[in-house]
Amino acid sequence: MNDSATLHHRSVYAEDLRIGQIMELNSHTVSEQEIVDFARQWDPQWFHTDKEAAESGVFGGLIGSGVHTLAICQKLVVASIYDRWNVIAGKSMREVQFLRPLRPGDTLSGTLTVDNVVLDKRSRGLVTTTAKLVDAQGNRMFQVVTDAYLHCRPTS
Repeated sequence: MNDSATLHHRSVYAEDLRIGQIMELNSHTVSEQEIVDFARQWDPQWFHTDKEAAESGVFGGLIGSGVHTLAICQKLVVASIYDRWNVIAGKSMREVQFLRPLRPGDTLSGTLTVDNVVLDKRSRGLVTTTAKLVDAQGNRMFQVVTDAYLHCRPTS
């Protein structure tokens, strides 16, 4: 997709968002191979990379890295929502909470809630959101608060 086509699909500006607005995220099912591959590259702790050893560990089996869960969350937010938003850049992530271990076969989905929108004199808005992920049974898995700058709607 070329840049003009991409921009055409980015129709949401900072002032279009409402505090309290909740948007659904797509889902992602994580495989054992994905957990191991991610961990080998980014978080090579034995309980993420060695299934047999992990079975005797405190979690009773292989678990995904928290960083992997964060990456899945980011992918779901971008694919479900940010692709339509006029994002300039992220500013911060905070209150990152790993609430349950990520296990092979888990399907993650969730919501993104708009917590605040502050418009400034530079034609942009600082948008604060909370992303929450759950597994297929509805168990809370992960949560993060993010601040990102979005463009304001162009004036004619």
